Amino acid sequence: MTTRDIERKKLLKAESFLMLTAIIWGLAFVAQRMGMDYIGPFAFNGIRFGLGALSLLPFLLFRRKGNKTILRPDPRITWTGGILAGIIVYLAAGLQQVGIVYTTAGNAGFITSLYIIIVPILGLFRKHRIAPQIWAGAVMALAGLYFLSVTREFAISPGDGLVFVSAVFWALHVLIIGDFAPRTDIILLSIIQFMVCSVLSMFTAFILETTTWQMVYNALIPILYGGIMSVGVAYTFQIMGQRHAPPAHAAIILSMESLFAALGGWLILSEMMSGRQIVGALLMLTGVVISQIRKFNQGK
Repeated sequence: MTTRDIERKKLLKAESFLMLTAIIWGLAFVAQRMGMDYIGPFAFNGIRFGLGALSLLPFLLFRRKGNKTILRPDPRITWTGGILAGIIVYLAAGLQQVGIVYTTAGNAGFITSLYIIIVPILGLFRKHRIAPQIWAGAVMALAGLYFLSVTREFAISPGDGLVFVSAVFWALHVLIIGDFAPRTDIILLSIIQFMVCSVLSMFTAFILETTTWQMVYNALIPILYGGIMSVGVAYTFQIMGQRHAPPAHAAIILSMESLFAALGGWLILSEMMSGRQIVGALLMLTGVVISQIRKFNQGK
């Protein structure tokens, strides 16, 4: 087997892990929607992110046991980044989860995927240059959002609006992780951010919601999926995939979660899209892909 064949095999394996991540994350929107039939959004997030943090502990312990000679990053930077990222995750996940109460899993998936375009646009505040294809993708995605979410009376549904704001916070989260990841223990940072999100969500649920053990039991399957599969398993697959896949390839594959969210909503929740919404969803997905075309070509 030649070196080129080995590299192709590594790339195929990496992209397979990323596709599995997209499938898990897409179906997580279905689990999040189902969970809202039994429990409040902040209690749901509090429990699932707590489970997600616990599911990552074995990876942290195993990695440290096998890498005792590796110099560890400054724990103060890791904790600072983890706490800051956790606050952003709390806001992003909270807005998304409340929004899902008033919209469909498919809509939530497509609107959330806009964070891929929002990230470089937020870079304007850091004086980053935005390539023309990103502007083109953004315009197309916004047109898609109009067809997907804005009614003929020029009103956007409250659920779609909240999910859109959450996409802005998810984009902020990407920027924060990008700043801290090179200087931190990334697994420990992830555990810290998920625990911070869990504690803040549970505190909010204590103030705003009524939660009983029966409610938790009724929502147990969506909670377990959202915590263990969406956070623990998918996070691991994402890391394994991004080791060998160029960032632009990864971004495009992971954006497919919106399609799996819509497919899962149709198959499991019997959610239907109108012709207008289908056009909007396709425009949004095309806009996301177009915004990555130049990076995709550079990553070959």
